[in-house]
Formats: sequence, C-alpha cells, structure tokens
Amino acid sequence: MDVSRRDFLHLAAALGLVSVSNGFATTISSKNPADITLKDLYDFKATGNVTLLHICDMHAHIKPMYWREPSTLISAPELNGTPGFLCGEAFAKYYGLEPSSLDAYFDTHMDFEALAHKFGKMGGVAHMKTLVDQIKKSRGAEKVLFLDSGDTWQGTGVALKTRGEAIVKAQNYLGIDVMVGHWEFTYGKERVKELIGMLEGKFISQNVVGDDPFAEEYEELIFEPYTIEERGGAKIGIIGQSFPFTSTANPKEFTQGWSFGLRTDTLQAYVDELRSEHKVDCVVVLSHDGFSVDQEVAKKVNGIDFILSGHTHDPSPKPIVINGCAIMIAGSHGKYVGRLDIDARGGKVHGYEYKLIPVASNIIPADPAGVKLVNELYAPFDKEMNEVLGKTKGLLYKRDTFFSTFDQLINDAVMDEMKCDISFTPGYRWGTTVLPGDDILMDNVYEMCGVTYPNVYTFELKGDHIAKLLEDIADNVFNDNPLYQQGGDMSRLGGVSYDISVSNAPGKRISKLMVGGKLLDPKKTYVVSSWGGNLQSAGANLQEKKIRPVYDVVRDYIKRKKVVEVSNESNVHILDYDCGCPSVGAKSCKA
Repeated sequence: MDVSRRDFLHLAAALGLVSVSNGFATTISSKNPADITLKDLYDFKATGNVTLLHICDMHAHIKPMYWREPSTLISAPELNGTPGFLCGEAFAKYYGLEPSSLDAYFDTHMDFEALAHKFGKMGGVAHMKTLVDQIKKSRGAEKVLFLDSGDTWQGTGVALKTRGEAIVKAQNYLGIDVMVGHWEFTYGKERVKELIGMLEGKFISQNVVGDDPFAEEYEELIFEPYTIEERGGAKIGIIGQSFPFTSTANPKEFTQGWSFGLRTDTLQAYVDELRSEHKVDCVVVLSHDGFSVDQEVAKKVNGIDFILSGHTHDPSPKPIVINGCAIMIAGSHGKYVGRLDIDARGGKVHGYEYKLIPVASNIIPADPAGVKLVNELYAPFDKEMNEVLGKTKGLLYKRDTFFSTFDQLINDAVMDEMKCDISFTPGYRWGTTVLPGDDILMDNVYEMCGVTYPNVYTFELKGDHIAKLLEDIADNVFNDNPLYQQGGDMSRLGGVSYDISVSNAPGKRISKLMVGGKLLDPKKTYVVSSWGGNLQSAGANLQEKKIRPVYDVVRDYIKRKKVVEVSNESNVHILDYDCGCPSVGAKSCKA
C-alpha cells in the first residue's frame, strides 16, 4: 500500500517521532527534562523573508507561573471536536502529542500535577525575551515583527495597582510592535489613551467607532485601522480587530461613546485597500475575535493571508486554513510564542512555516534585564503580594467549561461572608494554577479576580429570573453559530447544582436546577451575591452594607481557613456528552 507524505507525517507526529510545521503538529518528544535542550525549543525551518512573532491573552502575567489547560471544553454539537473545542486526549490525538512530553504538559490537563513537578513553571517576560532575542539574532532583527492580540494589560495585582502601566513597560521591554485589545478597555477610555501613549508599539483597530452624536469622534474611527510595516523587503499590511463584543461583555461605562462590532464589511474594504492601493505583499489580521469566530471571518472576507487570533486562549500547534487564510492562536498567560515565517514578495505569499513555541522557564534562561524589570515593577507591592494567606490541599485551577476549583473557592468565600443562597462567579478564562500543598499568596488571589469592577453585590432575585439567566448564559456559550458566542465559560455557581443538555434548543438546556439541595422554586425570592458583571442591576433590594471587593472577601476567607480543601466534583451534570472527566459530574466533554 502506498503511503503519502502527508499520511506518513501524521503517523510519525502521532508517535512523537518528528517535528514538522506548515500545517502539521510540532512536538518535542523527549520525556526527560534533562534531555530537552534549547535547540529543541528553538528548532525551526527558517523560511522566506519575514518572521511574525505572536502572543495573545497574556493577562498581565509577567512572572513564570503554572497554568492548567481545560479538561472540559464543550460547545454546540457541530463544533465539538474541531479546533477551538478540543482538550485532553482529543487535543493530543488531533495534534499528535506524545504522552508526558513537554508539549502535552503545556497543551493539555493530563497528568498536570506530575508534569508540573517534572517540567516546572511556564512563561514570564524575562524568559520570553531570551527566546525573542534568539530568534531576532538568528533571523535578523530587520525581518521580525512582534504582534500582540490583546488581553495583555489586565489580570494580575501589579496590573491592577498600576492601572496597566507595569504591563506596558513589560511590552516595551519585549519589543511589541503592534497590538489590539479587549480587557484593556476596562481601565476606561481616558486611561486606555494614556497607556497607548506610553506604548512604544502601535495600537490599531478597524472595528471601534465613535457613536456619541455630541462627541468630535462621532462616526469616526477611534484608532488607526491598520498599519503597513516593512520587513525583509516586504510590505506587510496588518489590520486590527479588537474584541467585537466589548461593550456587552464588560460594563458599558468604560467605553461609553465607542461602538464595537465584528464589521466584516469594513474589514473587507481595508483588505482591498491594502492590496489595491498600497500593493502590500501580505495581509494579516491581528485579531481578538476568538478562534472560532475568526474561522467564520475567514469564510466571509476574501484576501486575508493570515489571522493571528486571540481571546479564547486556545493553543494551536498547527494552523487552520480556510478560504486561503491560515489562522493561528498562541494560547494564553505568556506560555507560548508563535513563530510564523513567511515568504512574501511580488504582492503575494509564496509559502510559510509555523511553530508554537512553549516558553519553558526551567529550560529557557531568564534575561537578567527582564528579571530586574519585573522585580522593580513588583517592588512597591511585594509585601501585599507575597503575603501567605494559607495552603491548598488540592489543585486550584481555573479553566473548564462548567467548573473549576479556584472558582469554587471564590464562591465558597462569597457565600461564607455574604450569607447568600446563591453565588455567581463569572466564567473568565484567565487566572492561575496552584499546586497541591503549595502556599496561596495574595498575588494568586489577584490573579483570579483582579478586575477594575471587583465589588461583590448582594441582592434578591426570583427563581424564574435565575433560571432564565442561566439559560441565557448557556446560549452564549453553546450557540451553534460562533458569531453569537461572546467568549468565556459558563458562570460558576455556589449553592446550586443542575443538569444540562448542551444540544437542546435555546431556553431548554437546563433541568433539575437545585438550590441548597431543593428544586428551584420559580416564585421564591432568593438572596444572590455576584461580582464581575452587571447581575445586580437585574435584582432588587441591593444590600449596600455588604458590598466589598471580591479579592478582599477571598483573602479573608483563606486566612480564616488556613488550609483550604475544595472538592473537584462538579455541581453540573452533563446529560449528552461523556468523556469520564472526574471534574464534571457524571458526563462531560466528548461527543
């Protein structure tokens, strides 16, 4: 039987025998950390005349940290099992990852605790800088562009305390050339403009327009829609796409007067303009739409060569090619740097090579200047950030579609202090992971809930309203049209359990909704506490005496407990999927 080169490479990659790119998986096969060298991480088939480096969703994590990928990643039935909705064994099989390898550790939740002790922490700007400098040295700095898909300025205590300034300084140190945004906007319009003024790179977005008829910027673009950068003798047109649902996913007051949207019509116009008027050799969309949304964008807009995506935190060891457009996304939390080499000349792309490089901070040495910078940025807050609040018996992690132990810890803290019937914690995808037996620092608490609107509100909601809210949240997460998914996971609930059939029609997914062990009474009024959103506006009898920042509530709870033990058993039971994940009730994530 004849075996094609593609079939051979897929087979070889699945066995961990090769490292290939440009559409195939890249895996570092050694299981022994001592045997993994910098050459293994840096190894790349340099191609063409331009190199694009890409990061996304760093969420202000400038120090090395642990980050566990999800064990449950569910969407609408037709999307499950496709890139953007793969995790664990399914992810490893799709991308050809060897069990217990460095890539399997970075890309999946499997054997996370053991592999964390084996391979160590991830990311950190000082380690990223060493990697970036090596690429620039080997490639030639004049050929390299460093692009950032946003969600960079927010997510840690040092970011919150400096209102983003510390992270802009870290970006300047890394050499970011161009960026877009999402959580950046939660600092407010004026602060965003100030931070852009500090940024040595460019902030671009073609999809943010003024909508205040009394403002000078009414119906005008707020930011430059694109930039043209020359590298390696090629003209690279980069169009910015900030998160299209910012004004609905986050409180409107931060961006009042600015209108966000997907705007594929104007995106097409700018692609055409770059090609016909500016004669660029390559068109790149630097995006924060989300991995699945960008796949839809590629179907609707012609002439894009590459989309460098962000928002949904997916690692993509190989590109997805749709309508001639290759789409990549570089994970989250500074764990990865994507490298894309392009042969761009004569007005078109002739070839490319791609690799998602894990920033293994125990293997890639730290740049001394970066260590000094991070220490200086943290110095004013060291006493607070390094305070040991307590210890954890089990793994505290964040990501999963329905449940995580760190979110459960937050709900436990809120319910303990607010004496509510139900606690809502938003399904944010950023945070941290704390290993069993480790200290929980105040820094870790900020990493989980360091938002600019942190207050916990306590109020009253009728049972039927609570049921409708959950169905609405589920429709956002599981809508069969990715364009109607605004990102994030299901809200995490304390005091509540429920069953869900993801494949059911909207409004009919959730059943057996229990509060305090009893079926929810549609007519009963419940005391609800929530943070990180606008849920309090839907309630009644706001209890103003109980309003406190969530990070203070969680801090005090951990200090009272001294040792926290959070069950890894989910309060959500999935009725129509089954992969045996222990953290998701009886059924879970594989169709």
